Amino acid sequence: MAKVLEGPGMGLMKKWGINVPNYVVVTSADELTKLGQANEWLKKSKLVAKAHEALGSRFKLGLVKVDLDFKAAEAATKEMIGRHIGSIVVTQVIVSEMIPHKEEYYCAVKSTREGSEILVANCGGIEVESNWDRVKRLCLEVGQSPTAGSLEKLSKDAGFTGPLAKKMADFAEKMFACFDNEDAQYLEVNPVVVRESDGELVALDAVTLLDGDAKFRHPDWNFAFAAEFGRAYSKNETEVMAVDSKIKGSVKFIEIPGGDTAMLPAGGGASVYYSDAVVARGGKLANYAEYSGDPPDWAVEVLTEKVCSLPGIKNIIVGGAIANFTDVKKTFGGIINGFRKAKSEGKLKDVKIWVRRGGPREKEGLDAMRALKDEGFDINVFDRNTPLTDIVDKALQNK
Repeated sequence: MAKVLEGPGMGLMKKWGINVPNYVVVTSADELTKLGQANEWLKKSKLVAKAHEALGSRFKLGLVKVDLDFKAAEAATKEMIGRHIGSIVVTQVIVSEMIPHKEEYYCAVKSTREGSEILVANCGGIEVESNWDRVKRLCLEVGQSPTAGSLEKLSKDAGFTGPLAKKMADFAEKMFACFDNEDAQYLEVNPVVVRESDGELVALDAVTLLDGDAKFRHPDWNFAFAAEFGRAYSKNETEVMAVDSKIKGSVKFIEIPGGDTAMLPAGGGASVYYSDAVVARGGKLANYAEYSGDPPDWAVEVLTEKVCSLPGIKNIIVGGAIANFTDVKKTFGGIINGFRKAKSEGKLKDVKIWVRRGGPREKEGLDAMRALKDEGFDINVFDRNTPLTDIVDKALQNK
């Protein structure tokens, strides 16, 4: 699941016919000044400025400013950019048109085990949290789309009447179209408001979670996903994500500052298994990583280079169970190339490498790994007969 920040989330909703305010995302007050010269609405409208980061409680943190003229929006942007909130540094601000309104409503679409669910309420903003019993749901099975009649009934059940009931049903239909066509896992607009100038429903905010693995189907997804762990993605993490989006199979990489044991496991299960083993034995993880689904050797090589670039590491765990179809020799070829490149760049000094693997062409792959010892690598290689976590015990035995 990949989180999308408010700006690109609203852009996706606009693509599917949902009304959103005019908005810009900027990285400095100077950038906003230049955009003000090209966008008349910035000079004529009342504005809202918000920190464009994966942060909760932005209003309480002073990272939402409302009812601003353009000069005040410039000042708010200058004030917010560079602020430190825990481990997060504010690097972007979204400045949007302020939409005069009286009532606030709620609409969301989410994935469920059975299919999906559309949620509607005739209250919104912070009010919806304390009145969750007023949220009405339409449950859909996998592959099922809502009918106009079912959406109107949902809207009326939620307390909407007259023309507004039809407008809310239409809004929910567009939300579902966006959800379904954009490979979303969760979409939420809170609040949905009635624009006083024309009576149309407008999305004032957007929470958007997409299936990140579906990016290859969406060439117009030209935005970065937001990190889920309270900081921006690093350059190395972003580069591995770019590789992952282009290949059959998968490569994943997340840095954990301060660790000394690096992970290069095969498969999501092995990655969790080995990570737990390292922590249970008193080790400090330097990263999360995995390769799975028989990825190409060049992709595994890129992943290996990033793992070898981690600062302060003493051990690299190259572990995995007995693969069903991943070609051990081929993927090990990528790892070996990554190791060689890292060594040629002066990395891997005093770093021990621990390998355990089984699967198709395991003998050829393991033999190729063992041969690295003749090239000066401090490497220890074990086959399927060695219990999975024994290499963790060996790596951390001196701790």
